[in-house]
Amino acid sequence: MFSFRLLLAKTTPLSPIRSVHTYLCIRELIKCKQGDSVTIKGWVNNIRKMKKTSFVDIIDGSCATPLQIVVGKNLNDSGLLNFGSSIEASGTIGQTPKGQLELRAEEYKVIGDCPIEEGFPFAARHTYPPDYIRDHLHLRSRITSFASMLRVRDAAQRAFVDFLTLKGFLQINTPILTASDCEGAGEVFRVRPDNDELLRSMKREDVPHEEGFFDRKAYLTVSGQLHLEAMAHGIGSCYTFGPTFRAENNRSPIHLSEFYMLEVEQAFTSCLGDTVNLISEMIISVTRKLLDSCADDITLYHGDFAGNLFDWLPDIKDFPILTFREAVEILQKHQDRLKVPIIPTDGLQKNHELFLTDYCQSPVFIVDWPITLKPFYMRPNGSNPDLVDALDFLVPRIGELIGGSVRETDYQRLKEKLPPGSEWYLNLRRFGGIPTAGFGMGFERYLQFLLNVHNIRDVIPFPRWPHSCHL
Repeated sequence: MFSFRLLLAKTTPLSPIRSVHTYLCIRELIKCKQGDSVTIKGWVNNIRKMKKTSFVDIIDGSCATPLQIVVGKNLNDSGLLNFGSSIEASGTIGQTPKGQLELRAEEYKVIGDCPIEEGFPFAARHTYPPDYIRDHLHLRSRITSFASMLRVRDAAQRAFVDFLTLKGFLQINTPILTASDCEGAGEVFRVRPDNDELLRSMKREDVPHEEGFFDRKAYLTVSGQLHLEAMAHGIGSCYTFGPTFRAENNRSPIHLSEFYMLEVEQAFTSCLGDTVNLISEMIISVTRKLLDSCADDITLYHGDFAGNLFDWLPDIKDFPILTFREAVEILQKHQDRLKVPIIPTDGLQKNHELFLTDYCQSPVFIVDWPITLKPFYMRPNGSNPDLVDALDFLVPRIGELIGGSVRETDYQRLKEKLPPGSEWYLNLRRFGGIPTAGFGMGFERYLQFLLNVHNIRDVIPFPRWPHSCHL
């Protein structure tokens, strides 16, 4: 056997890699005292030039508040400090008359100049409409509000993962390339090599040319649910958090061609109430946590949120629950207030969903859906086979945020409605099957709900939608 001690003794030690300069991010300055010497790096966000002194605000992405740098006459060079330039500044920590920390520069250097006259699309102290900012995807992280969104997005990802980890759920990486169309709606992107010569070299008999790489049709995933179920049948409750794709010609403010889904599968449960309880606890817990931990960014994004957007949150323990039939009856009683008439066989439109959240004055669950409106994998209701044990979770300003169900466990019923090519899914019920339930949440829709953002393209770094796949 190898001796670990001997192996260490014979290994040549690596030379340490030392940073030429150690520097703090702006968020860390709260730990500093007046008079401390620090080095800061970031981008110029604003400049106020006086006769003897310049006040330079810089941002570095770490927090919503810029840092003011005081540049004395001996350092002031108007030819170097431009809005948008990246700089490094060293000096001592001081305090403004309003009690805020500032950096009194002893030296600075420009890392990367930003010649605005050569086409930089943004300027200091200007506000721009979302459509204009969206035309410059590669630069919009310089916009203060968009940077705030990115920090909230990062915090929200961690908050959902932390919540599910504490609940005992195991994270699973489900495939992006798949042979399954989970929803069965045909809204899939086909995948094939762009190299026809490669396809010809790989072709087998009785396999179409287009399918030569995998010997079958392959798609970008529309959902990781079916693969997640397969894992749940061996390791218990689990979840996946990753990109999903929909090939539909829909340019609405709540749809994307590529977006992120949080999908959760609960093992050994056959009760829809368990899923309702998990979703309720998750949304309440994560939202409260983010409103507290990201208060500066959220406030910067849409002002004082506490007074109206989440006035239901402090005291709520359980969200209202309506059956689909009850929801339809409410909508029918208020037809005069609906922009789109309610037609029960067509399900609920966004206008109906928003009315119901206004009616309940909070998010609301809609349960017991007609079987004709839901996918094949949802279990029929025990007391009414025309219904399925399914839920939609609706939130103000957005509409549907989460869809979920108890999964079909009856082997014969599932066999009769299973799409071709999904026999492996049927086998989960055949060999040591268990009851499961689960749900999927559109992550960008949650961010829209949290930040009160109208267009989903503004809560993802690089949005893709029909006729638009820039960068």
